[in-house]
Amino acid sequence: MSKILTEELIEARLRKINVLEKEELDHDKMLKAITDHFDFKITDDWPNRPDMMFYSETTADGYEVWIATDNEHNPSVNEDIYYYDNDWLEKMPGAMIDGATIYYDNLNDEDYAFQEVIEEVYDDYYNDKKNEIEHELIEEGYEYKDED
Repeated sequence: MSKILTEELIEARLRKINVLEKEELDHDKMLKAITDHFDFKITDDWPNRPDMMFYSETTADGYEVWIATDNEHNPSVNEDIYYYDNDWLEKMPGAMIDGATIYYDNLNDEDYAFQEVIEEVYDDYYNDKKNEIEHELIEEGYEYKDED
């Protein structure tokens, strides 16, 4: 008789290594897990040579713009500057997954857009860990049950 591989078995193994579904965690715990897993650094202190920067500025005529750039001295007006604060963090998940050093000036705020980024990257982390466990179980001789 072969060993049956099930979603429940995978989830039990995930729990054993303390990888929980995002609904079971707060954002701080999710951020810690993804920071450790993808080895990125995020800070609201201006670091030396960050890989990506996310911050807001006020224009000469008093408008606020949001900047997401990898060029601290010359952000691209067409690609890095956002007139509205929606979608300005769209580059952040990729930077996190790539292990970048990230400057984010709203890090201590209760920023819903940032929380969505954390959840998106946590989903990638969870799926990575789930795939690892699935492969380990297959190596141990587990198989999915054939649906006849």
